[in-house]
Amino acid sequence: MSELVEIVDSLENKVSKLLHKMELLHQVNAKLKKEYELLKEENELKQNAINEWEEKYDSLKMANTMLGSNTSKTEAKLKINTLIRELDVCIAKLAD
Repeated sequence: MSELVEIVDSLENKVSKLLHKMELLHQVNAKLKKEYELLKEENELKQNAINEWEEKYDSLKMANTMLGSNTSKTEAKLKINTLIRELDVCIAKLAD
C-alpha cells in the first residue's frame, strides 16, 4: 500500500512540475509573440521607407534624364509613355 502512495506522490510531483513548465512556456510564448509583432511592425516601417527612397531615386533618375544627363534617353521616353498611358486610363475611367 505504501508503494501505491509513493507512486501517487511521485505522479503528483511530476504533474506539478509539468504544469509549472507549461506555465513558463506560455509566458515565453507570449513574450515571443509580442516581440514578433514589434519586429513585424518595424519591418513594415522600414519597407515603407525603402519604397519611398526607391520612388525618390526613380524621380531623380528621371529628372536627370530629362535634363540631358548621360543616362539613357529611351528610358525617359518609356517612362513618359507609361505615365501618358496611366493618364489615359484615368481619363477613360472618369469618362465612364
